[in-house]
Amino acid sequence: MALKVIGSGLGRTGTLSTKLALEALGFGPAHHMVEVFMHPETVPLWLDAWDGKPQWDAIFGGYGAMVDHPGCSFWRELMDHYPDAKVLHTVRDPDRWFDSTQATIFSPDRPPPPDGTPMRRFFDRLVGWYGGDMHDRAFMTDFFRRHTEAVVAGVPADRLLIFEVGDGWTPLCDFLGVPVPDADFPRENSTEQFQANFAAPRGADAIAGVLEAMKPA
Repeated sequence: MALKVIGSGLGRTGTLSTKLALEALGFGPAHHMVEVFMHPETVPLWLDAWDGKPQWDAIFGGYGAMVDHPGCSFWRELMDHYPDAKVLHTVRDPDRWFDSTQATIFSPDRPPPPDGTPMRRFFDRLVGWYGGDMHDRAFMTDFFRRHTEAVVAGVPADRLLIFEVGDGWTPLCDFLGVPVPDADFPRENSTEQFQANFAAPRGADAIAGVLEAMKPA
């Protein structure tokens, strides 16, 4: 299976809702950062990709779409590798995006994975891709805007949709050429939901289990 949709939008731009929407429209399964936690055996493949040795078909085998990190940082390479795929760029207000990242995925209070583990190297590479202070509003909102500008400049207009999840089904379905479902557009992984899931015992145990499994022998 080749990717049909490449998500170039950054995390915390409604990507989990978009993942579920794409799956409901028949473009799934859709890869999202949660897949990395569910399949830690893919972490070495992502590290290889950052080192310029990607194996895209191994990473995305069985997936019909991709959104969120870490794939969004490889949107150019994925466009070339999957020339028939469309590019879906999720956006939101940059300041609200920054506030969301600081309360969730890039929270300064959230400890990183243990030193010496592949998952720690994975997160170091992901953070390093931004190239600056993850907690500096001016830097991050500027990065957000520049990332969107690069996508708009680098993707043919007929292959690109700039999408806000609040716009719902119609622009997404028109872009993908599919009927609008008779169902509400998914609304998942708000800041409050993210914090509750991370704090819940099951969520904490799952993450701890992943990190334990990835400790060096």
